Amino acid sequence: MSYLDHIRACNNLDLAHFRPFEIDGRAVGWVHRKNIETLTAYADVFAINEERVTLVSDLDDFETRSAAVASVVEGLAASGATLAPRAEFYAISEDRHLPPLMQIERSAVPFFGVQASGVHMNGYVRRADGLHMWIARRASGKMTYPGMLDNMVAGGQPLGLGLKENMIKECGEEAGIPQEIARTVRAVGMIDYNHQSEDTAKPDRQYCYDLELPETFQPVAADGEVGEFMMWPIEKVAEVVRDTYEFKFNCNLVIIDFLIRHGVLDPDTEPDYSAICLGLRRSGVV
Repeated sequence: MSYLDHIRACNNLDLAHFRPFEIDGRAVGWVHRKNIETLTAYADVFAINEERVTLVSDLDDFETRSAAVASVVEGLAASGATLAPRAEFYAISEDRHLPPLMQIERSAVPFFGVQASGVHMNGYVRRADGLHMWIARRASGKMTYPGMLDNMVAGGQPLGLGLKENMIKECGEEAGIPQEIARTVRAVGMIDYNHQSEDTAKPDRQYCYDLELPETFQPVAADGEVGEFMMWPIEKVAEVVRDTYEFKFNCNLVIIDFLIRHGVLDPDTEPDYSAICLGLRRSGVV
């Protein structure tokens, strides 16, 4: 295995099996051909042809689009085509600084292949014996990727919250990090990847944050999302990422980015260094 294998695993989307999903002439997602037939039952919401899936023309604003698709999502969840709703909504937009075209329930995002964003934080400690990183193990009862290793704090980016605001909120909820510490979190970049899981597409964007923590700080699994926290030497973190699939698939990329920025991966000794750096920065919308 190698670090590059994780980047390739995140970028496995094969668009030959998908049709574009468009809103008002703007491509915003991808629907797998296997799922097209399911959507034909909602002819009052979707116009479908051999080239694309679009919303019908009379759904022409945020409210009407959101309400119509919400009704569809309820049906998809009831039939098992998507996971159960989480009562968390994501914006569908060409750019996060533009007004959203509509909102969509988080659980249905992969079905429609629309870009989702999240915030991921690497919490780390500088000790006398070197750099250490806090690692989370996902709770065994989580709906997705139970028991796998994860970044210290991470969460999806819902509609209506700023990125740093969301990051601070997640710090408190997932790790019990007080706000006076969480506010020192630093935005350090973003990672794009285009992932396919069976018949769904995930053109995702992760906004990355670093938080240097006091050596005496001990995180607490506050909301049940985390089973345990572990503080590892950065060399162990790098080894587990490089040699295993123990981390949730996209968390590997967030850690690899950290290893580059903190000089743990060296361009003189890492043969895939250039390919790794380039692979972390793909367009989130294909």
